[in-house]
Amino acid sequence: MKLALDLAARARGRTSPNPMVGAVVVKEGKIIGQGYHLQAGTPHAEIHALNEAGEAAAGATLYVTLEPCCHYGRTGPCTGAIISAGISRVVTAMEDPNPLVAGEGIRRLRSAGIEVTTGVLAEEALALNEVFIKYITTRRPFVVAKAAVSLDGKIATRSGKSKWITGEEARAYGRRLRDWYDAIMVGIGTVLSDDPALTTRLPEGGGRDPVRVILDSRASIPLNARVLSQESEAPAIIAVTAQASPEKLAELRKNGVEALVVNEGPRVDLAELMRLLAERGITSVLLEGGAMAHGSAFTAQIVDKVAWFIAPKIIGGRDAPGPVGGMGADSPADAAVLERVTVSRLGADLLVEGYLKYRK
Repeated sequence: MKLALDLAARARGRTSPNPMVGAVVVKEGKIIGQGYHLQAGTPHAEIHALNEAGEAAAGATLYVTLEPCCHYGRTGPCTGAIISAGISRVVTAMEDPNPLVAGEGIRRLRSAGIEVTTGVLAEEALALNEVFIKYITTRRPFVVAKAAVSLDGKIATRSGKSKWITGEEARAYGRRLRDWYDAIMVGIGTVLSDDPALTTRLPEGGGRDPVRVILDSRASIPLNARVLSQESEAPAIIAVTAQASPEKLAELRKNGVEALVVNEGPRVDLAELMRLLAERGITSVLLEGGAMAHGSAFTAQIVDKVAWFIAPKIIGGRDAPGPVGGMGADSPADAAVLERVTVSRLGADLLVEGYLKYRK
């Protein structure tokens, strides 16, 4: 199952809106087939593994990281292929939370006389597909808030300079996050101050650019902003309110930019924006700030996870900005709390990751 999970993770950032799935076929103590789901619309992991095993799959055990599907989508049901191949036992890490499956795949396998074991490395499987699970059960994207801060919690100096707080290893990992998630979202303040491209630019080259979402209530973004002029297959979406100028919206649309009117105003309703993005098949959002966008996101309680890069530097200064703006909590008891916290080292920097638990 560990091998199956490792195989599944090879397609990180490529299977949306489907889950990452890996499969391994074992017979008489030997691996005779393996595979993973490459991207939506292509064969599932079980099919790749069964094809590699061929006729030897009869009487074998199939290890798969997610309950096999039992419905027709862009591909046929895997349960039928497993039964036809003569697999005698299936070991799964977890049931599929998709209402179209939700235990029915396991029931069909057992009805065909196949022994089924579930829950093997379940926690690892849940973590692997946290994006898919959130999206398929709530029809909302999984949101990760990312920031790069100094040890004293500053994202820039008092003069606004922020390049570079963290080192190359941390910045490279941050670009990899862009490759993994469907969309990247920033506030208009970040666009006006930094003029970012918001593309992936992996160190080894390649990578997939995320959909670029700009929070811009009044559509004040310059038409020549780098985020709008990049040669990229990923579209740009400007999320505005009804207070935006119709003339500016027409200009944006004329230039091939989607101007999405989310609500009346004065600020973009982030909960409603998440619903609209999910309708477009966006399952995950990497929120890169700045401070006001982060503050609004935590206030709206749309953030599921944080990825906080901390550099061993002291910037100082009362006027140097922090990563989260807005009103904030009235007292420490009201603050959002991180659970399942992990700390890792990236060069000289630390990466703190955790999952949000909000105070009601």
